[in-house]
Amino acid sequence: MKKFNRMVAPVFAIPLMLVGCQQGDGNERAENQIKKDTDKIQIVTTFYPMYEFTKNVVGDLAEVELLIPSSIEPHDWEPSPKDVGNIQNADLFVYDSEYMETWVPDIEESLDSKKSTFVKASEGITLMEGEEHEHAEEEEQAHSHEKDPHVWLSPALAQKEVENIKDALIKVDPNHKEEYEKNSVAYIEELKDLDKEFRSTLADVSSKEIITQHAAFGYLANEYGLKQVAIAGLSTENEPSPAKLSELKNFALDHNIKTIFFEEVASPKVAKTLADEIGAETQVLNTLEGLSEENQKKGADYIQVMQDNLGKLKGALSK
Repeated sequence: MKKFNRMVAPVFAIPLMLVGCQQGDGNERAENQIKKDTDKIQIVTTFYPMYEFTKNVVGDLAEVELLIPSSIEPHDWEPSPKDVGNIQNADLFVYDSEYMETWVPDIEESLDSKKSTFVKASEGITLMEGEEHEHAEEEEQAHSHEKDPHVWLSPALAQKEVENIKDALIKVDPNHKEEYEKNSVAYIEELKDLDKEFRSTLADVSSKEIITQHAAFGYLANEYGLKQVAIAGLSTENEPSPAKLSELKNFALDHNIKTIFFEEVASPKVAKTLADEIGAETQVLNTLEGLSEENQKKGADYIQVMQDNLGKLKGALSK
């Protein structure tokens, strides 16, 4: 996973009121801060699941902004000064964890303003150790035991993230406590139904092992009795050695694996190489780190994409 470059941290230590209070016309200022033209609270969320969970809790009671474009891999994204200004000017800033958005601790430490409340959606969830992976570089070796941040891919743990977001909203905007509680209860019921669907569907599959290009599905696998074997580690950029590929090939053949999964936002090259070696197919298993343009056009959301993931898992594990 790409680590936030602390050499750029001093950029954020510069008095940040320059971002929000610089001279210029109204249009110029609007490009550098969230508009304050309504009485609604202003919320900035990092990537798609944080945005989706927050929107379902607030309904139309707040303005919610998605910080990281859905077409960009969140692991590799870093904020611009404009983005930092938006975070500072928000009433609430929602992120998953410092292991996903690795740049958050630097920004939180640099901000002088106490206006924006930082909400770690995964607070209270015990994070798993990330799968070990091979590196030649010393720096990468030092981070081979990163915590796995992908908790949102377990519908059971997603419920806790929604609860955390709801609790933070109530603290910031207690006048709408009743609405936030009502909305969160309704959405959590949908997540509970999704959780039950995963449990019942995956309980009866004939195989339990999945090979994924990226070690993103550890929580999902742990929750529903599967075994994830990742080609790379937590980073989508890592590539396995020939020895690792040989080991994976033998594992796939021993367990009669016919599908190799990869993610939309990552190159499928390595997954396809392994699939070709064993005569398997490749399929996308969506990490929901972004919502594709195709899914947006369909009006898809977290629950629908997760149901699509479930259908692909059932098909692959029933062969």
